Amino acid sequence: MPRPKKENGQSSIYEGADGWWHGRVTVGLKPDGSLDRRHVRGRDEETVIDKVRKLEAKRDAAKVPAPGHTPTVAEWMRTWLDTIAPRTAQQTTVDEIYRPKVERWIIPGLGQLRLDRLQPDHIDQFYTSLSAAGLSTKSVALIHQILSRALKMAMRREKVMRNVATFVESPTHRDKEIVPLSETEARAVLRMADVMRNGARWSVAFALGLRQGEALGMRWSCVDFKAGTVRVYQLKRARYQHGCANPHACGAKWHKRACATPCKRHKKRCPRPCQKGCRFHAQHCPERTGGVWEFKVPKGGNVRTIAIPQPLLVQLQKAQKAQAKEREAAGEAWEDWDLCFPNTLGRPMEPHDDWADWKWLCKAAGVRDARLHDARHTAATLLLEQGVDISVVQEVLGHSTLAVTKRYTKYRELHQAGALSLVT
Repeated sequence: MPRPKKENGQSSIYEGADGWWHGRVTVGLKPDGSLDRRHVRGRDEETVIDKVRKLEAKRDAAKVPAPGHTPTVAEWMRTWLDTIAPRTAQQTTVDEIYRPKVERWIIPGLGQLRLDRLQPDHIDQFYTSLSAAGLSTKSVALIHQILSRALKMAMRREKVMRNVATFVESPTHRDKEIVPLSETEARAVLRMADVMRNGARWSVAFALGLRQGEALGMRWSCVDFKAGTVRVYQLKRARYQHGCANPHACGAKWHKRACATPCKRHKKRCPRPCQKGCRFHAQHCPERTGGVWEFKVPKGGNVRTIAIPQPLLVQLQKAQKAQAKEREAAGEAWEDWDLCFPNTLGRPMEPHDDWADWKWLCKAAGVRDARLHDARHTAATLLLEQGVDISVVQEVLGHSTLAVTKRYTKYRELHQAGALSLVT
């Protein structure tokens, strides 16, 4: 008696000519509109029946992966970086934060695994290896955040059925203690800055609390001397990208290798070695792209206009006159970027050179070896000590939330003078 014909969409189980039992389950439709039939097989009928029932249960619960090639973790992370992440995050965030973490750590550690076979145990072991490699809890927590975001999108696209990163505890990160300079230290630094080229740059740091990129991105066209205000933008160099076919081979000359143990070369911490398959060092690529300077909206997503204290306005006017003499002396070599604090030829100041100036200032002033960002911490603390409302301080500094600004309130007792009086 012939077997009754099954209706379209019904599951089927049969023994094949190859000696195996096979099952076919319709789980939905393919992008072209045809039936998406999934195949299972086993050595006996009972095994296949069990597999078919499980697949039907997944289908009914809408937990069947979409048809097509299942990417590896490496393939999906690069797809996410190139086509998905830029839609919700600034390109600089993708290029300078997400991509380095993905290429340097996530892909070497997990990239070879198929995306749908990634398990929480894999991620646990991966995080343990990162800690063993010397990464801080902050770095591991950031890597966890990036991986989780990419897997969340993979789940939405039906590449995987669950975001396994949510089953792994993110490392707990505690912010480093804020240690601003004292009023005495800040005044000592400013006295030394008076004899430096672009000395007003450091008055801006202490009076306005601008980030490095914001201070170096100050333009004369954004300074309103009549109103006593400045519109704050951020100067950023776009990340270099390899234009060659083999980034790893292109950068081989600059790959960093692990130091011997014990290391006799470095007095402090050894530089972190490059990971296997390193694709960085694009700045040395003969066919590189990117690297251009760009004025960006500051961190937080808003261009803010802040007041400039009168003594600082006077300093900026003097700096503008001094710059006019530099421009005249440089002649045709001068590039007019409209910057308040350019290099000697009018071009943007390299952040590393600006950092070196700060380190020289601290040493010459006889103060501790402070971080450049500590100048911003000092400005915040002194503004609060002066009695400026915390919400106003938040606006001046460009903090995204009031909670960030509140971190400075515990340091009020350390400083008794007002921030704005420092530039007098």
